[in-house]
Amino acid sequence: MTSTDLRGVVDGRVLLPGDDGFEQASRPWNLSVEQRVAAVVEAGSAEDVAAVVRYAARSGLSVTAQPSGHGASGDAEGVILLRTGGLDGVEVRPEERLARVGAGAKWGKVLAAAGPHGLTGLAGSSPVVSVTGYTLGGGLSWFSRRHGFAADSVRSFEVVGTDGEPATVTAESDPALFWALRGGGGDFALVTAIEFGLHPAPHLYGGRMMWPGHRTREVFEAFRELTAEAPDELAVWFNRVQFPQAPPMVALDAAFLGGEDEGRALLGRLDKIDDVIADKRGPVAVADLGDITAEPTDPAPGRSRAELLTGLDDAAVATLLDTPLEPLLAVQLRHLGGALAVNRPEAGPSGPIAEPYLLYMLGLALNPELSAAVGAGQARLVEELGAKVSGRKPFTMLAPGERAADAFTAETIGRLREIKRDRDPQGVLRANFPVLG
Repeated sequence: MTSTDLRGVVDGRVLLPGDDGFEQASRPWNLSVEQRVAAVVEAGSAEDVAAVVRYAARSGLSVTAQPSGHGASGDAEGVILLRTGGLDGVEVRPEERLARVGAGAKWGKVLAAAGPHGLTGLAGSSPVVSVTGYTLGGGLSWFSRRHGFAADSVRSFEVVGTDGEPATVTAESDPALFWALRGGGGDFALVTAIEFGLHPAPHLYGGRMMWPGHRTREVFEAFRELTAEAPDELAVWFNRVQFPQAPPMVALDAAFLGGEDEGRALLGRLDKIDDVIADKRGPVAVADLGDITAEPTDPAPGRSRAELLTGLDDAAVATLLDTPLEPLLAVQLRHLGGALAVNRPEAGPSGPIAEPYLLYMLGLALNPELSAAVGAGQARLVEELGAKVSGRKPFTMLAPGERAADAFTAETIGRLREIKRDRDPQGVLRANFPVLG
């Protein structure tokens, strides 16, 4: 393959190994992940996407699409990396409570457009994650306890099939492909745009509270009390935090799909905990949802691991609260349940999730030694939690070295594999976590 070959079929920029800018263009969001791709194509249009697919099919190559590089697994050697970040158009139709967004649109842009109309999409904690990648993975939102996975709100996908032809996919036009795309990943078609339902959000309340580490057990008990009776409109996340060169801290993040008075009443239990370092609770604009956790908006090297927990007995609580964090930066416990636990016949591959908690562990991976130490620390924590770890993982939070099969039931992964073999027998498309892997 030469750059001339690809440049002859697309209008967007084409980079090969050795070209100026190739290394930067091929990097994923997680800088500790290596992507030894054969080429990078920055699509300028849906027509470019179709042209790249046709080129790969006739050349015996594979294509992987990454709008922003989030969720990269490193399983991309020798493929064409298709950057769709330029396809970032956003159209909100408030009277229909619908949004149509291009494959490269990020959640921050979508929320900024929807918020003035008293509407929200089912975004996660970061404003710089692409809607498409997040939704293809299911999408766990602040508001998933009320409205389910982000993928559940999709009305249609605009795609390029493995034959290089554009199509619009709905539940009526292609039930099998529509089902697979709503949480089964990007293995089945290249998405160029998504249309999805928006949800009423005339008022939001929430924010982060933080205390010194010696308040960890009190904060956890408050978390347990809050989540025991929380309405589906309330999401609460518990965090143990250990920043480099800083003392241990503990925090609660909350987002409430409702007004300030009710939100203050629901979270009033937290006012009884002394030594508060910061209290950012207050009305939240839809566009500012990303401010709650204030996650980094620039790429960095990290190592994460997510697990679903079946419950929390005294031994599990002791493990989560008393195990030293270092070298990890954070251990987070998210309350699930609500709509996520409901078994709906029309749902996609992701649900339901019977487990009431999601455990998320994060550390820096600045070098191989630190990365290994972080991985070992995560593994020890999981081992000590024992049977409370269900063994299933949310697809949207898989980490390098894990497989799509880790996220689905045997029946679901079997169905996804059947669709993959039927729609892409040549293996033209490769998701970050292939269902046949």
